[in-house]
Amino acid sequence: MKWIHDVVSLALPDCLATALPASPLPDLTAIEATFISNTKITSIHRDFFQDSTPTDVITFDHGEILIGAETIFSQAPLFSHTPSEEAALCIIHGILHLGGWKDEDVKDAERMAYLQNQIFRVAASRAQGK
Repeated sequence: MKWIHDVVSLALPDCLATALPASPLPDLTAIEATFISNTKITSIHRDFFQDSTPTDVITFDHGEILIGAETIFSQAPLFSHTPSEEAALCIIHGILHLGGWKDEDVKDAERMAYLQNQIFRVAASRAQGK
C-alpha cells in the first residue's frame, strides 16, 4: 500500500497540470481512494451508471474514487502489471476523471490511457528512486 500511495502522490502534480478548465480537481482539498469488493462496486455501478457489471474504478466529483479490488487482481496480469501497479494506474485514472478527462468514446479513452500511462511511468520511476 505504501508504494501505491507514493506513486499516486508523485503523480498528483502531473494530474493537476493536465486538469481541464472547470474540472473539480483543482478545488478539492482531499481525494479518497477506497478498495471495495466486486459485489459492492457492481451495485454502485448499477445504481449510478445503469450498468450491472463489475468495473475497476468509479470516480465521483467530490473526490471519492472507488476501486474494484477483485477486478484489479484479475485484470493486472492481462496488462502485464502487478496488482499494485494496476491499483496505482486505476487511482491515477480516477484522478484524471476528476481533472475533467473522459473516456466514453474510443478516441477519448485512447488519449486518457496514454496520459495515465505516461504519468504512471514517471511517478513509478520516481518512487523507485526514493
